[in-house]
Amino acid sequence: MNEMALDKEEKEILTALENNEWKSVSNLEKKKATFKKMAKRSIAKTKRITLRVTEQDYELAHVHAIQVGIPYQTLISSVIHKYLTGQLQETR
Repeated sequence: MNEMALDKEEKEILTALENNEWKSVSNLEKKKATFKKMAKRSIAKTKRITLRVTEQDYELAHVHAIQVGIPYQTLISSVIHKYLTGQLQETR
């Protein structure tokens, strides 16, 4: 293959492919159907809620959201989700 501008991950994939490190998947259609179901389940429907927070928390949410480059509602939703799924734990 001719040299193209590839990033590190692409180069690793190309090397693996050239070294015959990749194997065909048996039951491809069944596996695709399984992954399609998984993808559909991962796209969660959202529900609108009204939440009262202090003005200070509201402003802090806006500041943190700007710092990470996401809408503040997305940040709040993420924090709630991470807490409820055990990915975010309170430290004292």
